[in-house]
Amino acid sequence: MSQYVKSFSEISINDVPIVGGKNASLGEMYTRLTPHGINVPDGFATTAEAFWHFIEQNRLGKKLDELFQQLDNINFSNLRVVGAEARKLMCEADMPKALAVEILSQYDALTNGREISVAVRSSATAEDLPGASFAGQHESYLNVSGRGNVLQAVQKCFASLFTDRAIKYRADNGFSQDKIALSVGVQLMVRADMACSGICFTLEPESGFRDVVHIAGVWGLGENIVQGTVIPDEFLLFKPSLRSGKKAIIQKRKGEKKLMMVYGDDEDGNTINLNTPPAMQARYVLSDQEITQLGNWALIIEEHYGKPMDIEWAKDGETNTLYIIQARPETVHANKKGTEIEEYKLLEKGTVITSGEAIGSKIISGTARLLRSSKYADKVQPGDIVVTELTSPDWDPILKKAAAIITDKGGRTSHAAIVAREIGIPAIVATNNATQKIKDGDVVTVSCAEGKTGNVYQGALKWDKTNIDTHNVTLPEKTAAMLIVADPGKAFKFAVYPNSGVGLLRMEFIINHAVAVHPMALVKFDEMKDQAAQQQISMLTAGYDDKKEYFIDKLSQGVATIAAAFYPKDVIVRMSDFKTNEYANLLGGKEFEPVEENPMIGFRGASRYYNPLYKDGFKLECEAMKVVRNEMGLTNVKLMIPFCRTVEEGKKVIEVMKENGLQRGQNGLEIYVMAEIPSNVLLAEEFAEVFDGFSIGSNDLTQLTLGIDRDSALVADLFSEQNEAAKLMIATVIEKAKKVSAKIGLCGQAPSDFPEFAGFLVEKGIDSISFNPDALFKGIDNIKKAEAKILVHH
Repeated sequence: MSQYVKSFSEISINDVPIVGGKNASLGEMYTRLTPHGINVPDGFATTAEAFWHFIEQNRLGKKLDELFQQLDNINFSNLRVVGAEARKLMCEADMPKALAVEILSQYDALTNGREISVAVRSSATAEDLPGASFAGQHESYLNVSGRGNVLQAVQKCFASLFTDRAIKYRADNGFSQDKIALSVGVQLMVRADMACSGICFTLEPESGFRDVVHIAGVWGLGENIVQGTVIPDEFLLFKPSLRSGKKAIIQKRKGEKKLMMVYGDDEDGNTINLNTPPAMQARYVLSDQEITQLGNWALIIEEHYGKPMDIEWAKDGETNTLYIIQARPETVHANKKGTEIEEYKLLEKGTVITSGEAIGSKIISGTARLLRSSKYADKVQPGDIVVTELTSPDWDPILKKAAAIITDKGGRTSHAAIVAREIGIPAIVATNNATQKIKDGDVVTVSCAEGKTGNVYQGALKWDKTNIDTHNVTLPEKTAAMLIVADPGKAFKFAVYPNSGVGLLRMEFIINHAVAVHPMALVKFDEMKDQAAQQQISMLTAGYDDKKEYFIDKLSQGVATIAAAFYPKDVIVRMSDFKTNEYANLLGGKEFEPVEENPMIGFRGASRYYNPLYKDGFKLECEAMKVVRNEMGLTNVKLMIPFCRTVEEGKKVIEVMKENGLQRGQNGLEIYVMAEIPSNVLLAEEFAEVFDGFSIGSNDLTQLTLGIDRDSALVADLFSEQNEAAKLMIATVIEKAKKVSAKIGLCGQAPSDFPEFAGFLVEKGIDSISFNPDALFKGIDNIKKAEAKILVHH
């Protein structure tokens, strides 16, 4: 048994003190997980003992000690000088003969004496603290071939124990500079430069939601993701669907992938960034089959380690084989207990300077510090907002002082995004132009509290923060407290709120934001007269042979994301309820919508679904819901029909849905109807024979009972759900639904704004009330008080 080198087959996770976390994990996966069909490239690692032997043979211990005694541990004013001197000592030392012999003999065995390239990576070992994370602190060398070059790369890795950032990290975390050894892993190279690579989390990196696998990928080497130089493709898979063999991909987002990192022509394993050809930019880096394969591997790895994992993958361009090249425990969300929710809210509107992807959900104001590189660290004062093109691990000391980070480049898994999550500050990445739009010294407000898009505003805006400890919030006993949700980007965040599911998922938000095209413009694309709209639609639907598939894909993924977030609780999806003027605003919409005097009570809701003007568009909505329920297995999705004027119309819609493969009762499908027209109330028992239940739309029911157009400011002051006539309508429909044992709920603001209105609904025996997320806690409180009151009276 060698004391200086161990092959991966001899290493397990228990060897962290000997070969560091990175190499111990590789050995563990190689020995334990390759039998499960996971491809892990073979390799070997030098031990901590090999490192101490190197130090001892070159008599470096005393010199390094003396050097680190000179380090200014307070301001780190001489960090660069000390770091450079330490690395010089290491690089100019000699590789001990016994160690060189062992490394080369393992290298020869690994490569079978052929000229094959390897990756040479550092893995720090803290003997006394196996749990320490040294990720990103030390160097790696890729595409190294030849015996002499391998020895040289190993020595360069040894020297990288003393990078400036590693020295500072150890000082910040109380590690003694002379107690950490460095192990070097030598692993067969996966030729990702000829294909693609990326990372994978076994949870959603933004919210920490555990039931999904998040995969990100770029063309070429994965360094571009970490550095944030490009925006990667992103995929989300739902774990229960993966486990049951269903279609598990619930989200696909195409990144711009403008650059691809490949190897240079020299022998040093240097890399260069090339412009990605437009045809490759337009394609996803992985096929659905490959995404699913990685998802299944991620499940196996997570199960093996028993905790959420952060995984690196790569595809070999010579063999088209996927590999796992690294796995470590995820550190940001794994330790959070998650009972406290911080709610941030902007209290005033401001001028948006720039926007990008929001990381976190906080709001902060401060002075912008424009930095061209990490050399200007001394410009940043605690509480400043760092604005830069992109960041890398040597920025860590600067970012620890910052109140927020704004970058031009990068995605949700770039270095800046990962650090922001770790230290709990907001970040906005991929703005494209922050460094041009924001001046050094500007006072700005960074808001990540408005969904997936983060905005940078001029000046210090007023904002509000509330802390809610969900641990103390219990749900009402009789009346289900549900949520109203529209934005898939916020679904995982809202899923941790105390709730009984989603009482109303508004499809319109997804159609507006993710689809953006009128469904009939996709159905009748070739017949369109508006050539400008046609051109825009062509660009949006690039990559789809059938333009209708674009609509089905985007809508099904949006709905599936929300359904997955709340699974297995009910998620009631309302089929589209745009008015004609709203539909006309969609791309290509003007050609397919009639112009109406009063769209509020015109061609909307159920009336559209069987009408030749929209029937084919409704078919696409049904196709998308079929994908969500039948292919993805999200049978917690129930459907709801809005604005259904007559019982006959209800029957027609049920028939059209059946023709489109959505049959009531099949695969547990329930179809509800909105109770928002007086006819729904007066004929509730007849409607209950056609549908499985009701959801009261109190806004429409009030406007149609009182004859008020709620879009008209002139009569708006008369509008009130508290009006006796409106309340009588609501009381009547609840009573009738109870009589025939049909489920009934209500969606709206009033029960949270007015405790007495909540009391009235609870007293009448309503089954559920759905609230907007910002009103949920108040609503739960109102319901519980009302339920307690009824108990006392009885």
